[in-house]
Amino acid sequence: MPAGHVSRVRALYRRILLLHRALPPDLKTLGDLYVKDEFRRHKTVGSDEAQRFLREWEVYASVLWQQTNENRQNSTEKVCFGAALPEEKLNDFRDEQIGQLQELMQEATKPNRQFSITESRKPEF
Repeated sequence: MPAGHVSRVRALYRRILLLHRALPPDLKTLGDLYVKDEFRRHKTVGSDEAQRFLREWEVYASVLWQQTNENRQNSTEKVCFGAALPEEKLNDFRDEQIGQLQELMQEATKPNRQFSITESRKPEF
């Protein structure tokens, strides 16, 4: 892969992880794990798939940035992240992608997460 492509991927990856800091802790953890896994699994894909992959993650980063700004401006309202997935886009997914989406939905809606979130606090004396 050309050096320009590698730096573009790294910049996008870092941007997404930075944007995840604005998410509630459980969504941040889930999102970070998912992004790391997806970027790792797409390291060796062909050029066309790599371009689609980057394009979709750039859209994700843009939407997340916009929602983060809207949530900051409307701090009195309930925080809202995410977007509906149009049926026509869902129809373009491969079976593997549908399976991943199903797993992600199940994990995101579990009452008891498989990972624990702890906030660091100063000890009280």
